[in-house]
Amino acid sequence: MQGRIHSLESFGTVDGPGTRFVVFVQGCPMRCAYCHNPDTWEMNGGTLMEPSEIIEQYEKNRPFYANGGGLTVTGGEPLMQPDFLIELFTLAKGKNIHTCIDSSGIAYNPNSEVFMAKLDKLMSLTDLVMLDIKHIDPTKHKELTQQPNENILKFAAYLNDKHVDMWIRHVVVPGITDDDKYLFDLGYFIGQFGNLKALDVLPYHTMGEKKYESLGMEYKLKGVPPMNQDVLLEKKKVILDGLKKRRAEAV
Repeated sequence: MQGRIHSLESFGTVDGPGTRFVVFVQGCPMRCAYCHNPDTWEMNGGTLMEPSEIIEQYEKNRPFYANGGGLTVTGGEPLMQPDFLIELFTLAKGKNIHTCIDSSGIAYNPNSEVFMAKLDKLMSLTDLVMLDIKHIDPTKHKELTQQPNENILKFAAYLNDKHVDMWIRHVVVPGITDDDKYLFDLGYFIGQFGNLKALDVLPYHTMGEKKYESLGMEYKLKGVPPMNQDVLLEKKKVILDGLKKRRAEAV
């Protein structure tokens, strides 16, 4: 079994708890306007690697991950390569390595028995899923990513049913994902889940703009300013207000 790998990072600090060995897989069907890794979109690109090669590299730096860290697979979209992840995480769990998937949820397909059987197996080997919800509104989500969000939201419910720990991530983009109504709705949606362990509200930044230029690609958010950190804290509070309301109603 081989996976298509874009790159590896030995000392990731923003991709799950502790210090992480981060695997960036190749291939993603999403076309997020603010994506800072457009070079991971192509499905047939990257370098072919075997799971054992990745575990071997992890083991070389294992002492650095002793602070509650582990192995994170991000992308690209990891769930586009479930067979590879199953083999990788099987090896990881055999070595008592904490496993995490950073996903947009776009690959989730409850209508495919084959996919769901693989996903069930993968989730039995997964300690944490970081689910990046781009937009709670279906129309706005499609405008932002060129993909629907129906199955993404169903994926969150699936993770809850499977009792897989979940972190929600949301990028706040000025004028695009910062509307208080939608932020409150996002909080209200995620407030129903008992497996929710953290909420990461991330500021939009423009660091990906130069990468688009170097790749000869149009950067759709050119001119949109970075998200102000003080405003970001206010926006996170709106999400939390929605979450608290949902949980108060459930009492």
